[in-house]
Amino acid sequence: MLPHERELVKKLEGKPFTLLGINSDGSRSALKDILEKEKITWPNIQDESPGTGPIAKRWNVHGWPTIYILDHTGKIRFKDLRDEKMEEAVMKLIDEISKPGDPK
Repeated sequence: MLPHERELVKKLEGKPFTLLGINSDGSRSALKDILEKEKITWPNIQDESPGTGPIAKRWNVHGWPTIYILDHTGKIRFKDLRDEKMEEAVMKLIDEISKPGDPK
C-alpha cells in the first residue's frame, strides 16, 4: 500500500487532504526508522501495542491496516478502501467541498 499512498500524497499536495498513519508496531524510535526507510512523509502517530492503545480502543480497530476516510467535517464516510477505490473516495470528497452547497 505504501507506494500508492506516497503517490496519492504527492498527487494531492496543496489540496484539502491529509493522510494520517496510526502505528502500533513497536517504539517511537522504531516508528522513526520505518518512516525514514519507507519514505513516509505524512503525519504518523504512535499508538501502543496492536489493539491495546487508546486510539485502537476508541476507534474499535481490530485489524491492520484499518483505513477510515473522513470528510471535511470529521464524519467517517468510507472504511477499508484500498488503492484506486481509496483514491476515488478521496477525490469524491475533495470534489464535494470544492462545489458550492453541502455534500450529499
